[in-house]
Amino acid sequence: MTYFPAYPVTRPRRLRRTPVMRQLVRETNLSLNDFIYPIFVRHGDDDIRPIASMPGQFQWTLDHLAKEIKELEQLGIRSVMPFGIPAHKDPQGSDNTHDDGIAARTIRLIKDTCPDMMVVSDICLCDYANHGHCCIIDPLNGHYLNEPTLKYLAKAAVVHARAGADMVAPSGMMDGMVHAIRAGLNDAGFIYTPIMSYAAKYASAFYGPFRDAAECAPQFGTRETYQMDPGNRREAIKEVAIDIAEGADIVMIKPALPYLDVVKAVHDEFDVPVAAYHVSGEYSSLMAAGQNGWIDLKKCALESLTSIKRAGADIILTYFAKDVAKWL
Repeated sequence: MTYFPAYPVTRPRRLRRTPVMRQLVRETNLSLNDFIYPIFVRHGDDDIRPIASMPGQFQWTLDHLAKEIKELEQLGIRSVMPFGIPAHKDPQGSDNTHDDGIAARTIRLIKDTCPDMMVVSDICLCDYANHGHCCIIDPLNGHYLNEPTLKYLAKAAVVHARAGADMVAPSGMMDGMVHAIRAGLNDAGFIYTPIMSYAAKYASAFYGPFRDAAECAPQFGTRETYQMDPGNRREAIKEVAIDIAEGADIVMIKPALPYLDVVKAVHDEFDVPVAAYHVSGEYSSLMAAGQNGWIDLKKCALESLTSIKRAGADIILTYFAKDVAKWL
């Protein structure tokens, strides 16, 4: 009998023959343990407001939030990141530093409702300030003030930790923010509260729907002086290295899909968990295309999230988490 060697393509194609076989040898698999689900919570009662630019997402009030948190837990979602929308915003973002502010009240309600639900608390100033920037502004000349912002972030982190936050996440890209927050938490006795730093947050055009949802669009100027230029990758490595040296437990890249090369570079360079934020513009683009019948939403969303994990993200923040819990 004459023996003919198998064509080089034969072995891979054998392993693609059936859905079960493909799943068996799949290198990257999504799990609900990968996800943090962002949610928006506003001041007020008996009100659920759909977010027009983010189909399927809502601004919740506290009296409706408990039901939503219970549903998330039943679906298997174990981590949430709440963003607070206060009744009144001022230049100092002061609502975020009060024990009775919307952020602290939201954290307490989530932990009271589902004690095992992990709350990752964003502590940036922009959601709470009437100017929409991530830092304290000098009222005389409009300059962005780094040092006063660090004091603010440290104070907010302690307030959130005292309310029950399991982890805090500074997103403002302020110089020295991780060091200031770590010192503030330690001094207040929260030495075991980890920090997930938005270490490489780009000045991206994909944040538009979020700014609608959190009502935090900048009222003047630009965030390009403190967020990263989209053209820079080596700078991201420097920023991540600084935050790790200052005490970051987890580092985040934001946005996710346009920066998969950065996700991979950070994953390969550093031995800490890497998070990636699949941001509002990424979510809304897929939702709009799906609603218009241009794409298969489920397949495209799962493919996008798989690519983020394949690039090296250990944690994915995504507005699709609730949908994925029903799809998987």
